[in-house]
Amino acid sequence: LKVRVVRSSPPSSQFKATFQESYQVYKRYQMVIHKDPPDKPTINQVRLVPVSLEDPQFKSSFNQSATLFAKYQMAIHKDTPSDCGENEFTRFLCDSPLEAENAPNGPECGYGSFHQQYWLDGKIIAVGVIDILPYCVSSVYLYYDPDYSFLSLGVYSALR
Repeated sequence: LKVRVVRSSPPSSQFKATFQESYQVYKRYQMVIHKDPPDKPTINQVRLVPVSLEDPQFKSSFNQSATLFAKYQMAIHKDTPSDCGENEFTRFLCDSPLEAENAPNGPECGYGSFHQQYWLDGKIIAVGVIDILPYCVSSVYLYYDPDYSFLSLGVYSALR
């Protein structure tokens, strides 16, 4: 048995070189021990989209995200349709006091507010609203399609 410690943050070359193999061990563990379904969203099905109507990905997924937000709010929090309309969605989860910034030593995506979209079979099944800041990532809110609650997307998002 050989044990190796590799730096994960910032990712070392060893971490990057062994990431896929480590991920496959993790996925098998989750399926065998925790009975996760094999179609649980993977890293390739997660998109980090800046919160900006000028961003093409954000703009093209806005309606789908807003509709999912309303479905979640009504099912999980028992909100009325008027409590979770497009204006409420925009005010609560799209309007941010943070300004986007791309610092030379910062992450590739830059700093600011983002929607971390979880896609499965061509549709968004969860959105994590996050702020990426110089010294932390702040999870603002997570909403998901209640039909996929068996995937424990809140736990998955928190671990990710």
